[in-house]
Amino acid sequence: MSLIPGVIAYYLSGLHRGLERFMYFSFVLFACVMWVESLMMVVSSVFSNPNMGITICGGIVGVMILTAGFYRLPNDLPKPFWKYPMYFVSFHKYAFQGLFKNEFLGLTLARDQGGDRGTYLGDKEILRNIWQVEMGHNKWVDLAIMFGIIVFYRVMFLAITKIKEKIKA
Repeated sequence: MSLIPGVIAYYLSGLHRGLERFMYFSFVLFACVMWVESLMMVVSSVFSNPNMGITICGGIVGVMILTAGFYRLPNDLPKPFWKYPMYFVSFHKYAFQGLFKNEFLGLTLARDQGGDRGTYLGDKEILRNIWQVEMGHNKWVDLAIMFGIIVFYRVMFLAITKIKEKIKA
């Protein structure tokens, strides 16, 4: 489900070559699809009206994307609600940070602005200072967190359906 679109998107956009980087990209795409499906399962188990469920799920996904640290960098998010807890709960935070680590680690870019010719930006400098990525763990930990969130949503779906079953009985 994510392999063929991953091949098309990955190589046409000119991302890093290499099997490990491509497989990580495909795993993140797969995890994102699984997350949306898991979220829809949870929301549809709470709301019986399909239109209401789709609307609520779209709103949740929108909030998760907005607080993931891409549209607004993590240090620029307002603290009380949007950074704590929404930024840390956002599934896309881990997807973005893992993909940034996947693409920028091992990369060196030349600075061509303001007379800085001959100097270079290192990978960690790009990730820390420009994208404000948390560098305390590697990209595989981000992927493991994503799959942990998916498992949590699936367990939540199971719990909600079992509770609804007991209430009806």
